Amino acid sequence: MIIHKSTNPRISSFDPENFSFGNTFIDHMIICEFEDGKWGDVQLVPYGQLPFSPAMMGVNYGQACFEGMKAYKDKDGKVFLFRPEKNFVRINKSASRLAMPEVTEEMFLEGLKALVDIDRNWIPQGEGMSLYIRPLIFATEEALKARIANKYMFAIVATPAKSYYTEPVSVKISDFYSRAANGGVGSAKAAGNYAASFYPTKLAMEEGYDQIIWTDDSTHEFFEESGTMNVFVRINDTIYTPPTSEKILDGITRDSFIALANKRGIEMKIEPISVKAVVEAQKNGTLKEVWGVGTAVVTSVFQALGYKGEKLMLPILTLEDSFALTLQKDLVDIQTNNAEDPFGWRVLVEKNILETV
Repeated sequence: MIIHKSTNPRISSFDPENFSFGNTFIDHMIICEFEDGKWGDVQLVPYGQLPFSPAMMGVNYGQACFEGMKAYKDKDGKVFLFRPEKNFVRINKSASRLAMPEVTEEMFLEGLKALVDIDRNWIPQGEGMSLYIRPLIFATEEALKARIANKYMFAIVATPAKSYYTEPVSVKISDFYSRAANGGVGSAKAAGNYAASFYPTKLAMEEGYDQIIWTDDSTHEFFEESGTMNVFVRINDTIYTPPTSEKILDGITRDSFIALANKRGIEMKIEPISVKAVVEAQKNGTLKEVWGVGTAVVTSVFQALGYKGEKLMLPILTLEDSFALTLQKDLVDIQTNNAEDPFGWRVLVEKNILETV
């Protein structure tokens, strides 16, 4: 690893009580370039601008994917990553689907740990606080030709994070727009997936909703995801979530929720969720909860579902009564080292890693 430490660190001006998620960046970043069929040296460098041309193929043809993950600081100042090996596997799955070169485990995991270690002082402590980390791969070759690029960059940047949604939200069940289609890139964290979701979400917000529950592209009769999250539904005391597929992202938070529900003995069914069944359950009072899960948000509980011009209200449950909030607490307690980790999910980031590199 080539190391260029920042000569003008900004950490002294960082106020952990007053910062903007997604716009405040730590002092360093990881970059690595791919050319002539191979990855070069991993570099840890000061965070900053990179020189790119408008002819860069990642901008013109959309070869770009990313991951979302977090680092947490416990009450004693120890820093932990959460299931980083899953993010490594998934970014390569996305890269492969977009015909981009895969990164090595050493590049991803060692680069990640080195970055988090050197900027560990940027990780805020406290409830809902973390460091949000964004690994990404994108095409950098300058060429206006619709083909697979020959040059790429792997990078990791990070921003301090706090609670994403603090209140229950209202979501609209889509009966026209879809997030993904059979044979498409729905199971990859392709940058274009998010760009395509913005317009339908904007329309839903104009109707007074915060997000969308995406439905299948052929019939719009089955739940797929919600916004940028995987979706869960509780009817009576059973939790349902759609199976992953080429249209549904294999969410790491989703997988963790399933494992935690099974550990608690909660009945968990991984099967298609029909819009009709959810609407009927709301009408007859058996629909207890609907929520989304993802790295940034952890859990977003829904207070209302919009469907066919009707707003279907949901109960607002206490922590004791809510499966969503109970499982969220179980997860966050593991992530922040406030509970035992029977799954081996928590990965300690040792101090002074760069001294041994």
